[in-house]
Amino acid sequence: MAYQALYRVWRPQTFHDVVGQEHITRTLQNALVQEKLSHAYLFSGPRGTGKTSAAKILAKAVNCERAPISEPCNECDACRGITNGSISDVIEIDAASNNGVEEIRDIRDKVNYAPSSVRYKVYIIDEVHMLSIGAFNALLKTLEEPPKHVIFILATTEPHKIPLTIISRCQRFEFKRIPPQAMVERMKEITDSNNIETEEQALPLIAKAAEGGMRDALSLLDQAISFSGERVTVEDVLSITGAVSQQFLVETAGNLLNRDVVEALHIVDKLLKLGKEPTRFIEDLIFYFRDMLLYQTAPNLEGMMERAIVDEAFQKLSAETSPDQIYTIINQLNESQQEMKWTNHPRIFLELALVKICQQQQSDAGTGDSGANDQIGALLDRINRLESELNEWKKNGSMVDSGRGSELHQAERKPVKAGSSRNSRKATGPVREMLKTASKQDLGWLSSQWGLFLDNLKNREIAAQAMILDAKVVAASKTAFVLAFKHEFHCQMASTNKRDIIEKVLRETTGLDLKMHAITLDEWETVKEEFIRKQKNENEEEVPEEDPLIAEAKKLFGSDLIEIKD
Repeated sequence: MAYQALYRVWRPQTFHDVVGQEHITRTLQNALVQEKLSHAYLFSGPRGTGKTSAAKILAKAVNCERAPISEPCNECDACRGITNGSISDVIEIDAASNNGVEEIRDIRDKVNYAPSSVRYKVYIIDEVHMLSIGAFNALLKTLEEPPKHVIFILATTEPHKIPLTIISRCQRFEFKRIPPQAMVERMKEITDSNNIETEEQALPLIAKAAEGGMRDALSLLDQAISFSGERVTVEDVLSITGAVSQQFLVETAGNLLNRDVVEALHIVDKLLKLGKEPTRFIEDLIFYFRDMLLYQTAPNLEGMMERAIVDEAFQKLSAETSPDQIYTIINQLNESQQEMKWTNHPRIFLELALVKICQQQQSDAGTGDSGANDQIGALLDRINRLESELNEWKKNGSMVDSGRGSELHQAERKPVKAGSSRNSRKATGPVREMLKTASKQDLGWLSSQWGLFLDNLKNREIAAQAMILDAKVVAASKTAFVLAFKHEFHCQMASTNKRDIIEKVLRETTGLDLKMHAITLDEWETVKEEFIRKQKNENEEEVPEEDPLIAEAKKLFGSDLIEIKD
């Protein structure tokens, strides 16, 4: 017989074999025993976590000759037939290659026929999110009113792509990533039954590389066994996964903290000669320092370590490293990792990152003591000066109050308003002049063009577009417009650094050369109130005084009966 991969040989045949999904297997087992089966199930979760395996186990359990039971017996004709695929009433469909309307209509036509050899006809549709919209609509009617002898089990890794009308008609079970410890126990069971020896840390390394997928873990284990032979070692696992050994991580971290850039670069050169990828090495290094920070914060969370092994060397490094150093190193490594994604020479960015970190550690160490001493000296001088001033106040209380002290009190009592400074008056002055020629028609027209202008500005310079995204056009004329900002910082930046690009793109969009006046919303409210009040006073002054004789006539006869002729 041809060789079968480990994940096929050791595919779960009972709910007990489904690792790390106890919250799902227990619910299904209780439903089987109590005969409270749903007509449709949706299994969602990451790849390799047991969705399809659980679906086939459920199909065997509902059709087992000893039902109702919590586990399929795997001995009766029904269980064996479903396992080897000889029973036609359990249909497994790959939606990735059968995603059209015709395939689903074929299911809808055949679903009314009674099963031929077992109790329930079970349809397992894998990767159901790949179905087309028409196929989903064809499936919807069947899920609404299914025959009593049919069960649908839908499996997917991307449930957000499934219409809500489908999801609402299914019992949904969310498969989670399998914990590393559970994967290690399962792999240990497999290696023991196959008489394969493994080093202590080999299986945990495989579990971490699998990232929560049992199928990926068994594939890596299968590869490691083929690579190593009778005994799986840590070096074998590192070779097939491309990961970096603990010793390399310890040495690199120590060199960075000790500012030994030469040794750090030698390690990089050695790793690359061994065939390791720079991107994988920098990722392992980031996780190593992350584990160091986690260990400093909570030493009892050893099970959450991603790359580090808590040994004597790791504990020593953790004790000698401050959290601020770890933050700085992680940020620098993360920036370099992002830059590596867009280059054909990732080694250069890795080496640059190590050099920068070593130089930064060196400069911090060189200036740390002197800088601290300088700060302490400055603080002591300030304290002495304040004490002398306080003693002076105590001696000459009234004089100080009438002089400098009163000025200080007045300054404290007068709050500084955002729009009351000289710069604020300078900014609002042109706005007052511009409002004399502004009109509602110009404002409405510019507002209608504003959305198009923002799109054009985003394509030209996204930073400028983001800066004025929350700003509002509050007034406009034929030659200028007023842009009101929520924040003073954005207002200043737009009026100084981004004015040229804003006015240029607006000119290209509207065809008009409009000058921008940038103020804050608080300033605009003040200017607007002043302008309205001034206009009102001018209108009142323009109303002519009524003749006293005419006013008296209106009182006697009423304004309706009087006709005034010049």
